Amino acid sequence: MSEKVKLVFEDGSLWLKSDEMKMRGDFTAMLPRLKQPNLSRELIVRAAKIKNDGREHIAIDATAGMGEDSLLLAAAGFNVILYENDPIIAALLEDSLKRAANEKYLDRIASRMRLVREDSIKALNNLDIVPDVVYLDPMFPERSKSGLIKKKFQLLQQLENPCSNEEELLEAAIKSGPKKIVIKRPAKGAYLAGRKPDYSIEGKAIRYDVMVFAR
Repeated sequence: MSEKVKLVFEDGSLWLKSDEMKMRGDFTAMLPRLKQPNLSRELIVRAAKIKNDGREHIAIDATAGMGEDSLLLAAAGFNVILYENDPIIAALLEDSLKRAANEKYLDRIASRMRLVREDSIKALNNLDIVPDVVYLDPMFPERSKSGLIKKKFQLLQQLENPCSNEEELLEAAIKSGPKKIVIKRPAKGAYLAGRKPDYSIEGKAIRYDVMVFAR
């Protein structure tokens, strides 16, 4: 970690701080997005949707970060396994999940989220389960254009670099045998590892590329 960036515990929360700013995970800010009909309009929820077959579905978030996308998937009914290899980001995410477990309405959703501190490529190559959905959000330089979002992620970007092993990540996701792989990309960005998806769901700033597999 940069000498200018540190983890501190203040006011019951874990914070990432620098001389100029600080941030923590805060799932409560997402509550409006978690309620119907807002949730059903979320692009990631639409992209990850699986036909109801009477059983619970498993999603793997292979690039968990601060877990906000996983929270949307869990709210939509998935049991989500979150992989985060960076120890600092994993600590912030773990703190967010602990606080969410004590918040009304968030507690039920957080109970469907399980954080694993491990390299996701290694994990995907050695799973003892078959996920329904694998979600990939490899960090990309264009991901945050608004000043507000840039400020939020500026500290995190000191810890993680943009994805440099796209092909290995995608191949590991395919090897895990899901029904779908959902990939978050900039709206005008290239396909991950140059592989064209079966279809895309597009927003103004981002899109979700979806690969579908017979299973």
